[in-house]
Amino acid sequence: VQLQASGGGLAQPGGSLRLSCAVSGFTLDYYVIGWFRQAPGKEREGVSCISISDGSTYYADSVKGRFTISRDNAKNTVYLQMNSLKPEDTAVYYCAIKSGTLAIMTGLYGHWGQGTQVTVSS
Repeated sequence: VQLQASGGGLAQPGGSLRLSCAVSGFTLDYYVIGWFRQAPGKEREGVSCISISDGSTYYADSVKGRFTISRDNAKNTVYLQMNSLKPEDTAVYYCAIKSGTLAIMTGLYGHWGQGTQVTVSS
């Protein structure tokens, strides 16, 4: 299993970025892709996740209404559209995969991609 996260960068407060997570080598029909982030000195936290089979989604309260997760099954890619960015969104963002039902708990995800840095600053 390989997950390749990309799309991070520098954005101004109020700006937007779109992260991508390309998945390969995973053959189960039912799996979930999650986005997580880790700021310096803080624990990794769940941001959002999506069920590949039915498209159901979950958002952490801190990003609800600002971030949108979506999938393109043909491209085996999951996106995280981040709008109205705030300085507190600054973190390394990771995507990860699990089988089964929708859940965002970090310990349930067995395979992780490398992180992509998101910095929100004026």
